Amino acid sequence: MLYTKTVTAADMKKPLSLNNQLFTNNKYAYYKYLRENDPVHKGKLLGPVSSYFLTHYDDCLAMLKDARFVRNRTTATGGRRLPFPVPKSVELLMNSMINVDEPDHRRLRGLVHKAFTPRTLAALSGRIETLTHQLIDQAEGKEQIELMEAFARPIPVTVIAEMVGVEAEEMPRFHAMMYALSDGMNGMKMPKTLLFDMPKAVKFVSGIVERKRSKPGDDIMTALIEAEEDGEKLSHDELVAMVFLLVVGGYETTYNLITNAVYALQRHPEQLAMLKADMTLLDSMIEEVLRFNGPLQATKPEYPTEDVTIRSVTIPKGATVLPLLGSANHDPAVFDDPAVFDITRQKNQHLGFGMGIHYCLGAPLARMETKIALQILLERKPNLRLAVDPSQIEVETRAGWHQYKAMPLFLD
Repeated sequence: MLYTKTVTAADMKKPLSLNNQLFTNNKYAYYKYLRENDPVHKGKLLGPVSSYFLTHYDDCLAMLKDARFVRNRTTATGGRRLPFPVPKSVELLMNSMINVDEPDHRRLRGLVHKAFTPRTLAALSGRIETLTHQLIDQAEGKEQIELMEAFARPIPVTVIAEMVGVEAEEMPRFHAMMYALSDGMNGMKMPKTLLFDMPKAVKFVSGIVERKRSKPGDDIMTALIEAEEDGEKLSHDELVAMVFLLVVGGYETTYNLITNAVYALQRHPEQLAMLKADMTLLDSMIEEVLRFNGPLQATKPEYPTEDVTIRSVTIPKGATVLPLLGSANHDPAVFDDPAVFDITRQKNQHLGFGMGIHYCLGAPLARMETKIALQILLERKPNLRLAVDPSQIEVETRAGWHQYKAMPLFLD
């Protein structure tokens, strides 16, 4: 079970802060309390930024499909998107497809779909299999490994680098950019990332885009450049923003999904044994991980274009609203025994990848990478186990994510 008793009711009555360590370690207990006592809760998103948090499945689902809620705050308020100026590099990230509304979102998604075809993704499966075997080969003979660094991270890093067309000598810069867009966007690291690392990342990606324009290749970056619909193409800035989105969405979600799956299986040995006896359960196991302790615990902030009342709480126009996907996925009104990890769960309509127009574009790739990686890992290393007591596995304090700091494993 994920519900813990180390947090008190008095703690949970205080305004929620997603960047609070107590919440991080007890998020599912908080979710349960809020669903039962304060389902539309006003708390803190980051620092002084207040937010309304939705905790019931039906409310989260309805909001994600409600055209009155938008990602661009300017659309809702008519004012600045942020109350302070930001570098152009940050504007690019903010204006990526994940943060824009209709009709711009429909145009961008239509163009991107022309590059992310099922055929394109299927062609990646063989490369993922080869890479997974190589990573396990490299771990042979080692007493233990750190799962994220030795296995879970390198898979999406390599896949995205090859999708974008990163040259071998550029990989150190690409790794630095990946770090800036993920770990660097957290806590006290953020100012340096925004002011120094992001401009370098924009320059780096811009160079790749221009190279691919002059020398097209068999990669998704070239496909994005060449994609056209009704005479429309992606602009240079939109292409750069799309690479940022690939990194944030395709890298972090996948490596955390792999890691979270391994941890859940280790904490539930009867489920692990069931899976090893019948690997056809891999698909339903991945869906259950996405529900039970999925990487994405919330979406990007959204803003109502008018006053909206949910469960007798009126959310004013332009206020910040966040659907807590992790809470929705543990709502007993929708899921039987939600605190139970069950890889045979049926009708698992979780919100692990969001819903509505911003449903995660990279969901098929994340599922495919995770399935291939786990199948090969469990077949080659059926006796893998945690190298420390489960209580020593720490969760990263990071708003909107369920992410572990490290996952040491014995493979044999």
